[in-house]
Amino acid sequence: MPRSNRPRRAASGKAVAGKAGSGTGKHGGPVPELDLERARTGVARSESAPDGEWMVRSITASRAEKTYICPGCSTAVLPGVAHLVVWSEDHLFGAAAGLAERRHWHSNCWTSRSYRYR
Repeated sequence: MPRSNRPRRAASGKAVAGKAGSGTGKHGGPVPELDLERARTGVARSESAPDGEWMVRSITASRAEKTYICPGCSTAVLPGVAHLVVWSEDHLFGAAAGLAERRHWHSNCWTSRSYRYR
């Protein structure tokens, strides 16, 4: 007889307690709902370039709520436009100062920026 991959059910027809789909966590409490949007974009990644170490975070169009000026092209990053938030990892005055000087870039402006010092 072939093996069944269906989940086993208790005699009452309900899922076995503590298994997936029961709505309870590992310790019996409710399982928080996952925010996939935040999970996809909430983590900053590190990038190395000739002009230094950078932390880059993606902002999706649905989370872009304010207008910013892109330092790459000096035009507005409008609300509802996906873009990047970038800050210096190796700032002269430390990581906190680099985070305080973060800038919002168009994705294309960030990838095509020149590394020449102005």
